[in-house]
Amino acid sequence: MHQPAEEKSTAMFEPPNWDERYSGEEKIWSGNPNAQLVAEVSALPVGTALDVGCGEGGDVLWLAGRGWRVTGADFSSNGLARAARHADEAGVAARIDWWQVDARALAAEGRSYDLVTTHFLHPPDGGMVDVTRRLSEAVGPGGHLLVVGHAPSAVFTHLTTSQRRAMFFAQDLVPGLPDGFEVLVVDQRPRTVTRDGATLDVHDSTLLARRAS
Repeated sequence: MHQPAEEKSTAMFEPPNWDERYSGEEKIWSGNPNAQLVAEVSALPVGTALDVGCGEGGDVLWLAGRGWRVTGADFSSNGLARAARHADEAGVAARIDWWQVDARALAAEGRSYDLVTTHFLHPPDGGMVDVTRRLSEAVGPGGHLLVVGHAPSAVFTHLTTSQRRAMFFAQDLVPGLPDGFEVLVVDQRPRTVTRDGATLDVHDSTLLARRAS
């Protein structure tokens, strides 16, 4: 696979790139919920949830389908429009709100949720630690924060240096948690993916923490 020029890769972290990517008709993602969301949230009591970097809305729809009241947040207006259409088609739109916001500038400002989650959000230059701090501020008393991303791996040879540098280990995010959070899971979990017809083993960096009641 052709490796994109390093000087162009920084644009891939910004909203215009994702608006362009979501401008077509074809689905970008499978629409299925992410594996670690299912693993960690299935046993939680239903409540309110915020999914940041929701893209086309696969995780949002899964949560809403299980009875959660969900806010799907993303910095791409086209991504949110796609997600809203999928919610209408799935019959769960009444349980979903949408919020256009860049995770790097997200401020809770009184918003509070029983679950705050994000999957495969990778701001550049170690920015995920600050994003974790911002997300934690939106977790209500007794609520959970679930952050999942790509762990650094030699299999990501098709990515630029800056894209690989945006990946993280779960432990890297722990300093972003404020006082009053208990770390429940800090792990790199194996998962098998298929890319260009080849089967690859990757790891999901998984951080789950609970705020004190």
